Amino acid sequence: MIATLEKAQQVEQAASALVVASLAGVTQNYGEVCALRNMTFRVGPGQVVALLGPNGAGKTTAVKLLLGLLEPNAGRVRVFGGDPTNPQNRMRTGAMLQVGRVPETLRIREHIDLFSSYYASPLPIEEVLAAAGLEKLADRKFGDLSGGQRQRTLFALAICGDPDLLFLDEPTAGLDVEARRALWDGIRHLVRRGKSVLLTTHYLEEADALADRIAVINQGTIIAEGTPAEIKAQTSGKRIRCVTSLDLKSLLQIPGVIDVKQDRNTVEIQAREAELVVRALLNRDSTLSGLEITAAGLEEAFLALTQDNNENANRQN
Repeated sequence: MIATLEKAQQVEQAASALVVASLAGVTQNYGEVCALRNMTFRVGPGQVVALLGPNGAGKTTAVKLLLGLLEPNAGRVRVFGGDPTNPQNRMRTGAMLQVGRVPETLRIREHIDLFSSYYASPLPIEEVLAAAGLEKLADRKFGDLSGGQRQRTLFALAICGDPDLLFLDEPTAGLDVEARRALWDGIRHLVRRGKSVLLTTHYLEEADALADRIAVINQGTIIAEGTPAEIKAQTSGKRIRCVTSLDLKSLLQIPGVIDVKQDRNTVEIQAREAELVVRALLNRDSTLSGLEITAAGLEEAFLALTQDNNENANRQN
């Protein structure tokens, strides 16, 4: 009996070693509003996991639960196999959130020195500055920084403690293309060192470029999960570009059309079955020209998945 119990404990420990952070059957309510519904979600070691969803889908609530800032109404939250509020577990996590402020009169170097003092084995300050692309700005006051420079400073504060698990909530918001790519390189460097990253972002290109796994959340529930390639394969959507005399409202009424965007003199149509939509376009517009059809990317897959989920929810209601 004792041997059986010890073996079961060993199996549980081995399984937990494969999971850095998890939600298991978690439900979270804000009064009468249900933010998460029986949600199960995992982050593995050495992975970048992107949590994608529209505004209000439950992404921030999931992050707050994993950070120990909220206690679930039901289900279990684990970080490094234990309670996320455990001081030892908190010492192994770092977070870059959209909310919160830091003193504007301190210089970047002073901020990093202060945050580093909270950790037992912080990274050298010069390594932190380099990872965030702040070497030339180290002595500038936070209040004098641009929006993008502030984002990079918050990233530096999130990584200065050399965390094993890093939460990044919209980390590249406000960054130009060059700064965004530099931050991506910093994230990849962390992962090569065995760190785990939970990323929330509205830049789907960012998730496609960085994530080992993607989880799509909508209305408090995970509706799709897998590698970027697997997520894109879950929809047969295509992108259609053309020059048409039809207005956007008329295009949206064509069966199978998911979304429509105007791009100068052309329109970009996202469709589930391109062939059917193209036939409809040709029947309705004899002047149609400049027709191009390409395979669906992550953006098209995301839109199709969330729209289908919303439609199913509306039918059930």
